Amino acid sequence: MSSFAPSSAMVGRDAEIGLVRRLFDGAAEGVPVGVLIDGEAGIGKSRLLREFAIEVSTRADVHVGWCLDLGAARTAYGPLTAILRSIVGHLGAERVREAVGVGAEALGMLLPELVDEPADRARTSPDRLRDAIATLIETAAEAAPQVLVIEDLHWADESTLALLSFLLRTLARGRVLLLLSCRSDDVRRGDAVSRFIVEATRSRLIERVTLPRLDGDAVRALAEQLTGRSVSDGALARMQERAEGVPFFVEEIADCTTGPLPDGLRDVLLTRFDRLGDDAQRVAQVASGAERPLSHPLLSMLAGLPEDRLDEAIREAARGGILVIDADLYRFRHALLREAVHDDLLPGERSRLHRAYAEALEAERDGTDGVDTASLAHHWHLAQDEPRALVASIDAMRDAKGRFAFAAAARFGELALEIWPSVPEAATVAGLSHVDLLQTLGSVLRNAGDGERALAVISAALDEIDPATVAPRLHARLLRDKAQYLANLGRPGAIPLTEQALDLAARVGDDALHATVLNQLASRYMVAGRLHDALRVADEAEQIASRAGDRDQMSIAANVHGVSLAHLGDITGGIVEFDRARDLARSSNADLRYRVNYSDALTLLGRYGEAVLIAEEGLALARSLGVGRSSGSIMMQNMSVALFERGEIERVDEMMSRDHRQGALRVFRMYSSMTRVRALAWRGRSTEAADMLREWRPAFVETGQTERQIWYDLITMTVAVAESAGDLRGALAEIVTMLDDDGPVLLHQRRLLLQAAAIIAELRAGGDDTATVSERVADAWTAQPAQLLADSWSPIVESLLAPSDTALQRAIDLAEGEDVPVVFRVITRLERARVLLRAGDRTAAAMLLADAATIARALGHVRLTTTVTTFAHAAGLSLDAVNGDGSGRGHGEAAASASDPDALTARERQVLELLAEGLSNRQIGERLFISVKTVSVHVSAVLRKLGVSTRTEAAIAAGARVPAQVNSRAGVIR
Repeated sequence: MSSFAPSSAMVGRDAEIGLVRRLFDGAAEGVPVGVLIDGEAGIGKSRLLREFAIEVSTRADVHVGWCLDLGAARTAYGPLTAILRSIVGHLGAERVREAVGVGAEALGMLLPELVDEPADRARTSPDRLRDAIATLIETAAEAAPQVLVIEDLHWADESTLALLSFLLRTLARGRVLLLLSCRSDDVRRGDAVSRFIVEATRSRLIERVTLPRLDGDAVRALAEQLTGRSVSDGALARMQERAEGVPFFVEEIADCTTGPLPDGLRDVLLTRFDRLGDDAQRVAQVASGAERPLSHPLLSMLAGLPEDRLDEAIREAARGGILVIDADLYRFRHALLREAVHDDLLPGERSRLHRAYAEALEAERDGTDGVDTASLAHHWHLAQDEPRALVASIDAMRDAKGRFAFAAAARFGELALEIWPSVPEAATVAGLSHVDLLQTLGSVLRNAGDGERALAVISAALDEIDPATVAPRLHARLLRDKAQYLANLGRPGAIPLTEQALDLAARVGDDALHATVLNQLASRYMVAGRLHDALRVADEAEQIASRAGDRDQMSIAANVHGVSLAHLGDITGGIVEFDRARDLARSSNADLRYRVNYSDALTLLGRYGEAVLIAEEGLALARSLGVGRSSGSIMMQNMSVALFERGEIERVDEMMSRDHRQGALRVFRMYSSMTRVRALAWRGRSTEAADMLREWRPAFVETGQTERQIWYDLITMTVAVAESAGDLRGALAEIVTMLDDDGPVLLHQRRLLLQAAAIIAELRAGGDDTATVSERVADAWTAQPAQLLADSWSPIVESLLAPSDTALQRAIDLAEGEDVPVVFRVITRLERARVLLRAGDRTAAAMLLADAATIARALGHVRLTTTVTTFAHAAGLSLDAVNGDGSGRGHGEAAASASDPDALTARERQVLELLAEGLSNRQIGERLFISVKTVSVHVSAVLRKLGVSTRTEAAIAAGARVPAQVNSRAGVIR
């Protein structure tokens, strides 16, 4: 009997391992990279990864985790737990706790050894867990390059995939190489793994390396290494015909070259098994039932052989190339071998084997505090013991939910639903009712991002109950949940359902439930634009919450008050309510909700500087809570809108590229889509903007029926796309359609009316008759509440609708303020240049146009740059001739001296402030959400303009003239 010996050298993979080496070299320089090694079963993915890991083991820390084959329901965070535990082993628990701070408790849910007592799920969050994992990896990368290997991605659970996507998007720094292996023929089109690979590849988050089959020369070289003798052309032809260039099958067939080849590949794989003695076959069969490497005690217990016979059987299986010994564990040499041996068992043998495994796991649970509930559910299910499989599936669902692995929890919940009908007295066996299971599963699915399935499950629960006999509390919660799921999907019907839930909650006598439902209804009224109803219901919610002593629900009620009053034009009253919401908040959820909503309201009021400061403070809070990359991204979206209006388009682009909420609810994805469309239009990429608008329009139309903000956002996007494409009449018609609508008027209308004034000025200059539409826009503007008219926007609107030199000069001055969208610095100058040109003052007009062109180019606003340039050329004015240095600075402005801090741009002044704080380029980039390369460019510009050579000299040269950082409170919402 020939014994198995692996090839001494890897064959036919020089190009692929060379690429991985080059990517590692880049990662070792501080640029994280993800690599997917994929190919069919047996193609050599694991071999390549092992060879590479051995090669770099002296230059990097290598951590390996495996995804496990548990069928449809898979272990939550399967491979990541092993990798994290390995990292902790390298760093030490104390160093890890110091690095992740408050995130240690979240990590404790995966690594109990990190905490002194079991992690309390109520004191942490999925966001904090994700951030803690990212921080742990970044910390490890500071000590040494990190190579994180995840094998068998085709068996990954959705929670692992979501976290991998998060890490690929958020690890913007650090010496990290993430290596994934995936069996491509086990990935089904449209499943979670397929979607992950497609999205990660499309977004260029991973480099994909597909291993091809070996050619004839490589097959010959491999076979000769394995057999130690030359291979004849005839034998090679037979080998190629059967193995088709797959290295693993070449290895198996090469072992059979001394005799006739088996008929099929399955028979080839079983040839090794058939050569074993009875005891070795028994050991291999037992091991085939395990989804992970086996310990000796477990294999001994399950095999039922005397120790001496067991040892000899293991040796024989290892010599025969079936099993390998890895540290203190036994595993199959290849997953294909395990599958072949397992599939060769009779149905009864398989059932008994998995029952033995399940009983062994149950015994382990009896002796310890915990057990792998996912494996237990898997084995009981394959053992066809449906009652125990039901209980184990529900336990696995709860366990995964407790660790925020909602996708994995959903799989086990759906498995429990599938098993339920086959279990007599299932409710008694499971310890909960079918409706309770449906409600829990609905919540899990919602948190997993599967809004459609969550809605279907909760609807099934409602169909199952009898409203006349069901407990009112349960009925109210089911109605509340369905309303929430409808709202998450942007579907109509949430308000009537919440009103029904409120009627029931009011009769239950549970103040906490009553206040929660009231606030949910108030919030739905608010987003629908029913502002007075929102105020009325929020009043009642706060009263009930006060009686229950629930300050967070009181904060949410005040939050609703603040938003509603602001939209009604009571700005002073709204800010007072926002302050109360901040002071009342006790949980991080209520606090961040206040900050999200307040920053949004300030942006709508044009108070962009305050909005950015508040959002930045909210981001700082999110980071301190360990949720900066996740919950903080919602704050980041609000912040990006204010930055957009300030003209910081590069910063907006950078923030949008860091959008980490792939699994976010549809309404949040819609908000970010609006900003993306506007940014594309700004850049002049009108075709891309139009395509994205077309893709999202159906969703905006549907959701706009119940969320007034979304209705306005659709108009905003449509106007931006039309303007970018040069269709000013179409853009204005969209705004007129808005004015024709008799629905609620929100603060969003102000920005669109301001834009309408600019469009009217442009059309009027082109010869259009705009008198009627000007009057409509003016009437709509003056119809606003008095507090909304007392800002910088009103004189600008008036000057564009009824232009005069004096009014436009004032508008130009006002447009320099940070409470006016920055594009109006160009628009007001352009319009005044037209007035001056008609008056015959060509010199002054040329100076204004030069200023306008310089500003438009600096902003990167393609349409405005084109508009100004086209008008100047049509008027016979040369923008380049205004200043000899080509700077375009006119209107009596002299070039600033090289050492004058006032010569710095707004972004350069921000960079200088942070230089003065002693921040590095990387830290400045993180603070301003720009790349390190961009920071370097700004730093160089600052040094050059200030005439200094060092960062310290720059800070000293600026001195007290650098504006002090404002310490502001923050907030804003949905």
